[in-house]
Amino acid sequence: MLSRARGFTLLELVIVVAIVLLIMAMAAPLARNMVRNYRLNAAASSVAGAIQSTRYQAIMVGCPYTLALTTNSLNYQIATQAITGTPPACATSYSNVGTAVPWATTNEIAISANTTLQFNPSGTVSATTGALNFDLTLGTMKKSFTVSGVGNVDIVSK
Repeated sequence: MLSRARGFTLLELVIVVAIVLLIMAMAAPLARNMVRNYRLNAAASSVAGAIQSTRYQAIMVGCPYTLALTTNSLNYQIATQAITGTPPACATSYSNVGTAVPWATTNEIAISANTTLQFNPSGTVSATTGALNFDLTLGTMKKSFTVSGVGNVDIVSK
């Protein structure tokens, strides 16, 4: 008695490969959008963290601080009126604290306007450049920031 060899025909293999390619073609845009959304969320978290930590520094040190976000870079720069002299007092001009810090890893993310926030030792916040409202965008995705006068940060996805 002869037994037939078992296996797949070429047509069956081509159909399976076509189905796999179709599923991958549908999943690729979803994966790309998820990565872009993750990058925008990470940038928004970085900016919000910088705002909150700069406010805390101003309160803790007792001198005004600024946080500058510019449209042409993916960095922010913190500056302060450092404590000087005897008796200790805040300097009259701002000096940078360290170097510029990146808040995003891709140049696809943009900020809506140059924004400089000033943090006072009392905990209040004001905008010396721009406004207390600004947006981060990545393609059609947007994160809208609202910073209250006392430093609360509200981020809304649009």
